[in-house]
Amino acid sequence: MSSNDRACMLCGIVQTTNEFSREGCPNCQGIFEEAGVSSIECTSPSFEGLVGMCKPSKSWVAKWLNVDSYIPGMYAVKVDGRLPIEVVDLLPHYKPRDGSQVE
Repeated sequence: MSSNDRACMLCGIVQTTNEFSREGCPNCQGIFEEAGVSSIECTSPSFEGLVGMCKPSKSWVAKWLNVDSYIPGMYAVKVDGRLPIEVVDLLPHYKPRDGSQVE
């Protein structure tokens, strides 16, 4: 992972800034477009922990991170930052990936 990597604040997938700029988030792009925000606004260069997911639907770690319905890839365990309010308003069950929400 390089200093050019970012993590999606919604799903946690880690990609390069160029990948997010060109293609958006492979899991969340539809939500970002509906909210009228760019994928870069919804990603952060500040994240902790990395987990590689080959078969998210079969992984207990993917279930624990709440990414078991997403595509295979590298996922951050914790992502710093706040999603734009336009995105949060579309998601009634949103839980921040920065550890700020206490169960």
